[in-house]
Amino acid sequence: MVKIDEIDGKLLKLLQSDCKRTTAAYAQDLHLSTTAVYERIKRLEKSGVLTRYVALVDKKKINKAFTVLCHIKLIQHVKEFVLKFEREVLQLTEIVECYHISGDYDYILKIHVRDMEAYREFMVTKLTAISNIGSTQSSFVINEVKHTTLVAV
Repeated sequence: MVKIDEIDGKLLKLLQSDCKRTTAAYAQDLHLSTTAVYERIKRLEKSGVLTRYVALVDKKKINKAFTVLCHIKLIQHVKEFVLKFEREVLQLTEIVECYHISGDYDYILKIHVRDMEAYREFMVTKLTAISNIGSTQSSFVINEVKHTTLVAV
């Protein structure tokens, strides 16, 4: 585990809020030198705390605002089926998150598509084409109350 001090925590919050700012801007907010902030960022990257930098896309602007949470139960929870399912899920661009979970279902997927018709097409031609799926249960998001990428430190 990496030791994160209070300044690292503040820096991580700033980076997660807007990673396109300059090191000098972060330094000013943290009351540190640019070099000190640069070194902290490099240390956080090297230690694996910071894994990548991304751009967040407005789903409405690209016509992918229909969000579905789909629970998946495999026919049998054996290693071969689990690994095959996970490999195939990685190939489906509509699926943005996949979690192996405990409980009545084996997986929960977060899926973004255009609308209900697009989801039906996705289910019929792609998702249920994956072998070893025993059952699915879909929930449709009515309103996104909270969505953040910020991980509190």
